[in-house]
Order: sequence, then C-alpha cells, then structure tokens
Amino acid sequence: MKAIVYTGPNTVALFERPKPTIQDPTDAVVRLLHASICGTDLHILKGDVPNIKPGRVLGHEGVGIVEELGSAVHSVQIGDRVLISCMTSCGACRFCQKGIASHCETGGWVLGNHADGTQAEYVRVPHATLSLHSLPEAISSHDALAVSDAFPTGLECGVLSANVQPGGSVVIVGAGPVGMAALLTARLYTPSLIVMVDLDHGRLTTARKLGAHATVDSSAPDAQQQLMGLTDGLGFDSVIEAVGIPATFQLCQEIIGVGGRIANVGVHGTKVDLHLERLWDRNISIHMSLVNATTTPRLLRLVESGALDAGSLVTHHFPCDEANRAFETFQAASQHQALKVAIDF
Repeated sequence: MKAIVYTGPNTVALFERPKPTIQDPTDAVVRLLHASICGTDLHILKGDVPNIKPGRVLGHEGVGIVEELGSAVHSVQIGDRVLISCMTSCGACRFCQKGIASHCETGGWVLGNHADGTQAEYVRVPHATLSLHSLPEAISSHDALAVSDAFPTGLECGVLSANVQPGGSVVIVGAGPVGMAALLTARLYTPSLIVMVDLDHGRLTTARKLGAHATVDSSAPDAQQQLMGLTDGLGFDSVIEAVGIPATFQLCQEIIGVGGRIANVGVHGTKVDLHLERLWDRNISIHMSLVNATTTPRLLRLVESGALDAGSLVTHHFPCDEANRAFETFQAASQHQALKVAIDF
C-alpha cells in the first residue's frame, strides 16, 4: 500500500508499505477514503513530539470502509463506511471508566504516534468497537472528516473546558481548524459575544462568515486593548487558546475576566510563563487536556440533523501521490486560505 511517512525534521515522503493485518481480536483494518493533516502533525515535523521517530506513518484522522474485522468486533460490519476516531479506547481501564479515553492504558493517541496512522491506503485500528463510528447515509465522507478530531477537540478541550454559557463572552485565540471548530460548537451554547483572534486576515474573514461577532488581528499594537474594549474592560468569561505558543497563552492571561476560565487547546513545545502574581486573586480556572473524543456520536448527530456544518472546515483535497504538496499547503495555510487539508485515496 501507499503510505505517507515521517522521514525527519520537516519532511515526509510517500513509501510502499505492507498492508496492515489483524493483530488482536479487537482490531479492524480500514481502507481509507480520506485522511487529513492535523496541526499536531506539523508539531511532529517541527520536533515538538520527540517520541515519534522517523519511519512512522502519520495521521490520526480519517474516513474509510471496513475491510477486515477481528473476532471480538461486532459494532460495525465489513463494508461499512466509518469515521475513525483520533483516540482509541478500550472502554474498560481506569481511565476509560473516568471518561479520559486519551489516557487509555492500551489506547489513547495511538494512530500516527505509537502505531502507524491513517495517512495510508489502509490502517489497522485498535479497539475498533469504540474507535470506529458508522456513518449515516446523510453524512458525506467529506463532511465527516473534520469530526474525526477537529470538532471533538474544539468542543471538548475548548468549549466545554472553557465553560461557554448562554449569554456569556467567548474569545478564541487561533483561527485554525480547531479554533474554527470551537467557534462553530460555541455557537450551539448561544453566548452573546464570540470573538476570534488571529494574524491571518483571510481566516478572520472566514470566522465572521461562520458566526464570530467580532475579530481582532493579534499583530495590532492595541490588540489587547481592542479585546478588553469589546467586554467594556471586564475581560472574557471563556478564553480558548488554540495555537500553542507562549505569546498566545500570555494574551489569554491578560484578557481573562474575573471568575472566567482559560481552556488550553494548543500543543505547546516550549516553556510558557504562568503569571500567578497577577492571577491568584481573580477566581479563574485554567484547564488543559487531550481530546477524549467522547462527544463524537453527539457531533455526528448534529451534522446529520444539519445543526453543524462540519464540511465547511475542509477546504483543500490532494491525492496521496501529492502528499508533499498537501503538507506544504497546510504549512503555508495563510497563503492558500487553507483550513483542513484532506488527502484522498
């Protein structure tokens, strides 16, 4: 099979690899229709996830057709069209029982990390019973792709962790795919103010089209003042950091309101300062987590009903033979007005 392989700092290449086979009774083998590139994949290329070594097939997001099933898997059938969850979970260990599937003792972030991932013509999916979701006919494979990771991450790590409430104020720092997913899912909770912050004017325009009430260019000298002005100087009830660099987390600390919550979604590869000397008496909470993907069935129901436009995030498609072009496009997203970049098989 063809597979997109991490070959070293900032490089990937297309290789021929053996087709995966069932190794455990709980496995499934899925033939990919679409995979996508995540911001985490770019962090891998940058060296921010040093445990991932060259030679790994990347990817933890995808939609495909079930090709083979282990004897213990009865939730899906061969030939079913399925969404592959970004997290695999056994459902039985202490972490799964707590609802923290991202730390499953034999699962979690496996694909594209501890095992070969979805950016290939076939992928072996461990713990398939809880890690594959059958897709209703009403949901296109294209639209489902962003529900593999971006939407559960935006909802769980962003919106729910930031305690977005009806009538509240929300700011999302970072208008990438996960930031946009946080915007779309935040709207479901009817806050009175949603503000998107980014450097990319194209993405800010897209954010306004998707329902942001206001946008702020974070490179503006008075960006912090603009943001505080939108809340009459009170700061935001819910602050979602969706970039993963020190400057954006610093901004989040400056604009949080009394009693508010900061939800960190970004993948941080370098040290970040936490200013407790200014925050200790403001009754705030800071939450950080990996996505558990426990909301995936709920999100699929919202997509099926038309309440959530998941397909709006997938802006570019490339055949797998053009993997380098796909990664280059995502790495230079602002030049190409790209959000989610899909790889088609």
